[in-house]
This record gives sequence, C-alpha cells and structure tokens, in this order.
Amino acid sequence: MKKEIHPAYFPKATTTCACGHVFTFGSTRESINVEICSVCHPFYTGNEKSLDTAGRVERFKTRAASKAPKKATKSK
Repeated sequence: MKKEIHPAYFPKATTTCACGHVFTFGSTRESINVEICSVCHPFYTGNEKSLDTAGRVERFKTRAASKAPKKATKSK
C-alpha cells in the first residue's frame, strides 16, 4: 500500500441518530449524524403503516374483480 494517500481510520467513530440513539463502529469520519436508524425506523420497530390515499386499494380491487374471467354457462 502506498503511504499517505489513505484517509485516517477511526475504529471508535460515533454515530448519533435524530432519535438520540448513539452507537460506535469503525469509519473514516470521527462522528456521523443520521436522521433514522434501526432503533427508530418503522420497518424494524413494527410500526409500519400502509397509506391508502383516496381509496386506491379499493379502486384497484374493483377493477381487478371486473376484469376477472367470468364462468361461461353451457347451453344445450
């Protein structure tokens, strides 16, 4: 490896989340501020919500039901 071309490595860099959670890991930056982490992210906390604006899910279901193949009746 060439000397003096690599950035400084901080093995105990601190990361601070907007929620207040602080954790450490190795990085080339001494401190990192993030907006969301695994402690406050809705996917990991189980607070995930599906947004249905203007009834889009219901409109899709009605369109899908109307396009479903109908059973043909046999006539003799």
